[in-house]
Amino acid sequence: MNENIGETRFENGLVVLTDRMSGVRSATLGFFYRVGSRNEPNELNGITHFIEHCVFKGTERRSALDIAIEQDRLGGNLDAFTTHEETGFVIKVIDDQIETAFELLADMLTNPRFDETDLENEQRVIIEEMKMNEDSPEELLGDIFQREFFPDHPLGLDITGTPGTVQTFDSKKTLAYHEQNFTPENLVIAAAGNIEHEQLLGFVKGADRLCGSKIRDPQSAIRNPTAAAPISLTNRPDLEQVHFVMAVPMVGARDQRRYAADLLSNILGGGTSSRLWQSVREARGLAYGIASSVLMYRDCGLLSVSGSASPEHVEEISDLVVKEMRSIIRKGVTNDELQLQKDQARAAILLGLEDSASRAGSLAQCEITHGRQITVAETLENLERVTPDDVREIAAQHFRTEKIAFAALGDLESVKFERDRLTV
Repeated sequence: MNENIGETRFENGLVVLTDRMSGVRSATLGFFYRVGSRNEPNELNGITHFIEHCVFKGTERRSALDIAIEQDRLGGNLDAFTTHEETGFVIKVIDDQIETAFELLADMLTNPRFDETDLENEQRVIIEEMKMNEDSPEELLGDIFQREFFPDHPLGLDITGTPGTVQTFDSKKTLAYHEQNFTPENLVIAAAGNIEHEQLLGFVKGADRLCGSKIRDPQSAIRNPTAAAPISLTNRPDLEQVHFVMAVPMVGARDQRRYAADLLSNILGGGTSSRLWQSVREARGLAYGIASSVLMYRDCGLLSVSGSASPEHVEEISDLVVKEMRSIIRKGVTNDELQLQKDQARAAILLGLEDSASRAGSLAQCEITHGRQITVAETLENLERVTPDDVREIAAQHFRTEKIAFAALGDLESVKFERDRLTV
């Protein structure tokens, strides 16, 4: 549980974080931006994800092929992602290659070329990505559910955008959005592994575009979403199974009750010993798998139960989910099952300390979400403080009939689903 965290805050808003790990020959470096798809106006839906793709297409110094060759030479472990609230670029390398990795990421992210021809090619790539998602029932249902759970809000829009919006992202528009949002005051640089804090600071100070003094005008305020409780049934007779999700609003990532929310989700359907796994799969054989999870944004969250099953089993499974929700509200959870989930969470946290990528990501997440580092010891203490009454209380607050959303995709001709089926 040894943490050796270094932190430096620059006047322009840039934050540099390190977590020194002894006894390893690797290091993970990440550039994490406090900007995601929920920052976008509707007409630019998908532009953050588009930029995430297009920085790989070349810079003033490197072609796309140069970037690809250098990435592979470093081990091929360069990953990029866009979420609703952040955009990240993470690379894991041998410790003697960290300077080369830093220079590559800094060049890609501060000097993108955004050539018009390259952008047009990438538009086609992303539209193919959208088609691929539409061919995946899980991905497609996720998009449908997100849109209806957060109606008329950026959290309800697809991170990839739409073909209509993506095709409007020309060089001028893309460059302008990049210059306004992918800036030092929106950036957290985090590294973990065999790297010294002063070593990383030296790299940062040598990158002119990261250390500039200008701070741009702040972005417009982000609207808080209002969750809906839709019942959405999308008929796809060509599918063998019905894919489903049932969800309720939940606390956000900055709420102290988040520890109780995580444990509640794990008790409900977080693993093979969970209530739903035992009742749905083991006791009745109604599905291959069923799981619950908590998704937390900075200002809100949701707890969802998802799975897939034959059409004739969907109604019974939904009844079992509601039954377990009702049981937790009325009878609570036992000390034994709560302690089991605490033990599981503790193991996951401590095992994650052995991975430099996990530790670098944790540094960035704590900074972006909380503006400070939350130590492992503090996290474990907060988990241990959660009582059965805390779990029961948060369930009673959120497991309410009028708040439950349900969405399904598949052959639904024989499925009858009304709100009264969700009565807790």
